[in-house]
Amino acid sequence: MIRVYVNGEPVFLLPGMKVRHALIAAGLMQQVEKGRRVVDRHGYEVGLDGAIFPEMHIFVR
Repeated sequence: MIRVYVNGEPVFLLPGMKVRHALIAAGLMQQVEKGRRVVDRHGYEVGLDGAIFPEMHIFVR
């Protein structure tokens, strides 16, 4: 299992899953579909099909 953080909350995913899966697991995909952006800890936009890595931090803004 890989632990990533979505808006500061831990989410556990299987290897090979994408940013999209982290958002679904965190219950935030609907917000993204309504136009909210997904960014990394540095404020750079992250694509929904982007790879995840252990201890990654993403935020819905």
